[in-house]
Amino acid sequence: MKNNTLFTALLAMCLAAGSTYAQAPQVSLPGFTAYADPEEKEVDINYRNGVVDWTNNSNTVNFYFHVATPGKLKVGLEARSDAGSKISVAVNGTEKVIAVPNSNDYTQLTVLQTQIKKPGFYVVTLKGIEKAGRVYADVKGVTLEGVAAKEIQFNPKPWRRAASVHLGYPVPEGKNAEWFYGEIKVPAGEDKLGTYFMSCGFHRGYFGMQVNSPTERRIIFSVWDAGSEPDKRSLVKYEDQVVLLAKGDSVDASGFGGEGTGGHSHWVYNWKAGETYQFLMHSVPEGTTTTYTAYFYVPEHHEWKLIASFRAPKDGKYMGHLYSFLENFSFENGHLGRKGYFGNHWIKTNTGEWIELTKAKFTNDATAKAKDRIDFGGGAENGWFYLWNSGFKPANAAYGDMFERPATGRHPEINLPKF
Repeated sequence: MKNNTLFTALLAMCLAAGSTYAQAPQVSLPGFTAYADPEEKEVDINYRNGVVDWTNNSNTVNFYFHVATPGKLKVGLEARSDAGSKISVAVNGTEKVIAVPNSNDYTQLTVLQTQIKKPGFYVVTLKGIEKAGRVYADVKGVTLEGVAAKEIQFNPKPWRRAASVHLGYPVPEGKNAEWFYGEIKVPAGEDKLGTYFMSCGFHRGYFGMQVNSPTERRIIFSVWDAGSEPDKRSLVKYEDQVVLLAKGDSVDASGFGGEGTGGHSHWVYNWKAGETYQFLMHSVPEGTTTTYTAYFYVPEHHEWKLIASFRAPKDGKYMGHLYSFLENFSFENGHLGRKGYFGNHWIKTNTGEWIELTKAKFTNDATAKAKDRIDFGGGAENGWFYLWNSGFKPANAAYGDMFERPATGRHPEINLPKF
């Protein structure tokens, strides 16, 4: 009788263990969510195929995720190679070299197990060791299983950009913003490729500076058309299109589409990290239209430069919904941290009154709202507001947070060129 009882107890324990194992949380990080370091070169990461054409071991392939529940984590790969290879897989200080078989089909490979001791961001890093064929591995995905896989957060979408973050500046009720002034300073090392630091945004447009390539930076100003056409400006009725009235020397101006439509202008200018740059917007309503004009202060020339002037239809009011933002517009480096300082914002009303904007409301975009990315934030420090995104570190601000900077009490002195 005692033997039967003992057998029954052991059987129950085994079944419970088997049930626990079967129910262990498991998630798959798709191959298209990876990032390559130091750059996505001699490896291709795309939505259709994941990680492919990985031919050089000078870069690593990295999958980022956030752990909410500490515990055991088992890591696997769904991979293949064209002639057999070896790659290293590392996470949380544990590393293992594995063989990737020669196969036309993806193989599920069990790689390693590690103990996650505290919540936070982690990364699975793949590095090529040796290969007999052309590629180290094609990777369809990384599997994570175990207690630590419970409630893991990662971006499941091929949209590999960081979340965009914004500062909204409240304007006293009854005051019309004819002029809108602001400054930007980007710390050294935070000026990553594919970044837009926007100083003076309003209900019809935005004005700031971008890092467009390793050799090109721009001052950029755009105004949206009326209507709701999302992509093709050729489909926008003429009476709904903004009209270019003037542009500065060497400024390129044209229409744009793809994220709404409108008038675009930019000036190629090699702005530098660590320097402070000044932006000035002017609005002149007349009937049902408003003319918006952007000026940028060129420190080397000690003067304001006209970027462009656009007349916007179906408007007829001064600037509203004043804001700044930080945006990562490239997919390949959406894992790299960015930070910008935004400050000394003022408006000058249509009656000539200067008003300093010392408060800002923090908001973010759909990527943040969906919790696809949770690494972003902002605040106020050293007399400036700041925004940051990416880098896979904990958020330090939530939607709707209010920031405040100390007032300087000294409005800018503006001496525009005479024409």
